[in-house]
Amino acid sequence: MRFNELELSERLLIARRGTSYLSQRLAELTDDELDGPTLLDGWSRRHLVAHIGYNAAALCRLMDWAATGVETPMYASTDQRAQEIAEGATLSPAALRNLFAHTVARLDEKWRNLPDSAWQAQVRTAQGRLVPAEESAWMRTREVWIHAVDLGNGGRFGDFPEVVLDSLLDDIVGMWRKKDLGAGLALEVEGRAPVIVKDAEVTHKVQGSLASVVRWAAGRGAVGVTGGEVTPPRWL
Repeated sequence: MRFNELELSERLLIARRGTSYLSQRLAELTDDELDGPTLLDGWSRRHLVAHIGYNAAALCRLMDWAATGVETPMYASTDQRAQEIAEGATLSPAALRNLFAHTVARLDEKWRNLPDSAWQAQVRTAQGRLVPAEESAWMRTREVWIHAVDLGNGGRFGDFPEVVLDSLLDDIVGMWRKKDLGAGLALEVEGRAPVIVKDAEVTHKVQGSLASVVRWAAGRGAVGVTGGEVTPPRWL
């Protein structure tokens, strides 16, 4: 079973669970600890929290697009998105936490009030893909669960629902293939058949639990895998 095969209500529930998981990690950080680093190069926790908040606001714009039919992009431009995050990182700790809480609540309200007929309306992601509005559930799920780990204060891929891990692995390998990356690489999850990234001779294997292999593939470090000394291809 993959994420998009679940009923929409289940998908939204998993997104909300991920938000709660992230909220808990954030609440455990002191204001001073917001200045600390994340697992993302060049981003402090301030940058990450600002990004998560503004991502929710951007998804709200897509929900408005789906509801009204009036095109409302996630971001005006890549530069505007980057500037928004940089400025958000300068907010006071209280304002930054409020940004997160407020935008999370807004997105949840948009989801609750979106008419049934609008979930299939086509909207455009920041990468330019046209997708049905219901894809926002996966877009947000991916953000909140992974970034809970990126905060670097106890979040674990092992805490993710299995359906999220399976779907992330599909996403990552699919993106590598689309970009013609990962030749010779095989991912071997315990108890499963190997995933050969490209149709070529295997020259390197990464082995471990599902959570560990997905963490490595997502570029979040080699924890609990063998063969993880190799840097994975970029997927986003």
